[in-house]
Parts: sequence; structure tokens; C-alpha cells
Amino acid sequence: MVLHLITVGLSYKTAPVALREQLAIPQDQVCELVRGLHDGARLHECLLLSTCNRVEAYASVEDPEDGRDSLMRFFAGQTNGTEVRPHLYHHHGRQAVVHLFRVASSLDSMVVGEPQILGQLKDAFARARDAGATGSVLHHAMERALSTAKRVRTETAIARSAVSISYAAVELAKKIFGTLEDKTVMLIGAGEMAELAAQHLLTAGAHKILVTNRTYSRAVQLAERFNGSAIRYDDFRTSLIRTDIVIASTGATDYVLTRQDMTRVMHDRRHEPVFFIDIAVPRNLDPEIERLDNCYLYDIDDLQSVVDTNKEERLKETERAHEIIDQEVAAFEAWLRGRAAGPLIVALREHGEQFRDAEVAKALTRLPDLSDEQRQAVEALARSITNKFLHGPTVALKHATRSGDQTATAIIRKMFGIG
Repeated sequence: MVLHLITVGLSYKTAPVALREQLAIPQDQVCELVRGLHDGARLHECLLLSTCNRVEAYASVEDPEDGRDSLMRFFAGQTNGTEVRPHLYHHHGRQAVVHLFRVASSLDSMVVGEPQILGQLKDAFARARDAGATGSVLHHAMERALSTAKRVRTETAIARSAVSISYAAVELAKKIFGTLEDKTVMLIGAGEMAELAAQHLLTAGAHKILVTNRTYSRAVQLAERFNGSAIRYDDFRTSLIRTDIVIASTGATDYVLTRQDMTRVMHDRRHEPVFFIDIAVPRNLDPEIERLDNCYLYDIDDLQSVVDTNKEERLKETERAHEIIDQEVAAFEAWLRGRAAGPLIVALREHGEQFRDAEVAKALTRLPDLSDEQRQAVEALARSITNKFLHGPTVALKHATRSGDQTATAIIRKMFGIG
């Protein structure tokens, strides 16, 4: 039995968020849906991957067209009457493998190089396995996908440069301070990008988080999220004396921090360096702060220039990443073809063993006086000769199937009379 890998799904490239929301699968429902899909759609194996940017099904099937239609019907049944088929893409064979490996390597992500997708893919496979919907094809495909992703991350620089405003801020902070492990971060305001920057800073080693906001309850809520401390808005300037990194993201129309404010702060902190990230528009921080010694101020335009430069660098690295994917896809395809050799090899050996057993039986009827030990010697000799004779065709058959040489496979089938 020859199995084919197929995938059907949609992503941020093909469907608006309103449609992706309808198809998004809550994580606690994935196992049940996978089990139902596997049992009801004549799929040998399947898994469902659901993230904010994509919803996809991967499956191994005997008939790619039948499997594709089953998965399309499944997705059509998940919406609230919205026509989903125009937004779906589908791949089978090599293109399905390429797509899986690109997804795992974050080459198909909205932010190329982001690491979250690999963990999401691992979780999707684990849930499919728990649902009893996986087998050797998906297992091996997933192993290869993870190996591909690891190679792309280690052999290219595709994930080493910031391509988001928040992460660019962290890279700049690292350049200024070297290590962030002993640094204190203050969030002024509670903007989304400020939160993301704080998350990246925590990941980079910063452990002390101070949060201030005009609405104190919001500051408390955010501080609890980062295991930090909330500071009342009227008091935050005083706390700057013990702050190394400031992330500003408020809706204020005037500067919340001026050069005059920071002149006093820098005197009190004995001119220890301070790194400012102003993500707000209009800006929250007085640009004149940059003129003070050991004050490093970056606004959103500064960070965007870093992002644009890094995006160009990542695009250069994608060429090498695609080379890696091509190598890994070829290895998977060779394994898949080799898997198809199994039944043929079994048939070849059964064919040879039938002849062996028949000839041994004839020989033993002509030699009725042989002892048990002598009979066993004859049988062992026959097995040894058969194994040596079948070794060459077996190796040739394995090589022919793995290399896709259908002519050689057909010749071996015909020579030995196997189906």
C-alpha cells in the first residue's frame, strides 16, 4: 500500500482574520476533532494545526484526491455558513512535504524566523498522537520537519536579527548593556508593543519590571503579569533613579518625560546609563533627552530602520534555508519510497522460500534414511543458499524504490514473478 502526504488549509496569506477566527480550533477540542476526522474521512493518519495565522490539516492517504475532498468538506463544515473553499490551498506529494517543512522552519510565518510555530506544530502532533490518528508516515514527516527547522535555525542567520519593533528594541538594549540580567525595566503606559518588548526583555534576562500607568489598576494588572511592581503615575520620575531601561507607550499628546526631568534623575543616579524606547505616536519622550550624557533614546522610526535592515538580511538567508529544505525533502521522499519496498521484499522472499521449501521436501523424500541432524543440515544449507541468492535482488529492489527507478522495480517484479 502506497501512502501519500497531503495538506489542506488556509493562512493569513489566503484568508482574512474574520474567517480564520471561525475556523480556529480551541486546544481542548483538537483531540476530539482529529479523532472524528480520522475515523470518518478514510484518512490513514491526520493532524490539525490551529494558530492565530493558520489552520491546516495534514494527512496520509491512499488516494490524494479523495483525501483532499474529505479535508475540504471538513473545513467547510467548521464555518458559520461562510464559503471557505476559495480561501483553501491544498498540496500533495512533494509539495505537501515542502509546505510542512517551510511551516516548521518559520519560512511561511508572518514574521519569518519566529520560533513559536515549531512548538505549536509539536503540540499539534502530540494531540493527534493522543487521539490515535498518527502512524509511521506522519511520525517520520514530523521528525524530518523538526530536523529541518533545527538546521535552518543553526545553519542560517534567519532567526538572529529582529524583524519586529519590540524585538529590535531588545537587540539595541543588549548592544548598550551587554547583559540584561541585572537591569531594571520600567513600562510607562500599557501599549501592546510595550508589553511585547517587556516579554522579550524578560526572555533576554531582565528580571525586574516596574509598571506605571495613569490608571493605577491597569498598572497593577500588568505588573502581576510580569511578576513586577506597580508604581503610581505621579511617582514614576522618582523611580527612574533605579531604572536602566524605559519603554514608553502612552496615549499622551505631550511629553511625559522632559530633558529637565532627566537632568535631575541623571544627577541622582550618578550618570549611570539609561536606555529609552519610545514606541508612542505622538512621542512620549522629549527628543532632547538624547543630548544628555549616557542617555540613549530610540523612537519608533529608529527601531523601524533596524527592522527594515534585518528583514533584508533575513531575505538573503532564505535562499540557504530553501537549500536545506530541498535536502530534507529529498531524504523524506527517499524514505517514503523505501517504505513502499517493504511489501515487495516480503513477496520476493515468500516467492523464494516457496521454491526452497518445495525442493527441500522433494530431496528429503529421496533420502528417507537421514538422521534428524542430517535433515536439519540440509534445511540449513537450503536456507543459506536462498538467503544469499535473494540478497542481491533485495538490495536492488530497495535501491530502485528509494531512487524512484520504476523500470528497475518492474524488471525485478517480472524476473521473479512477484505482484
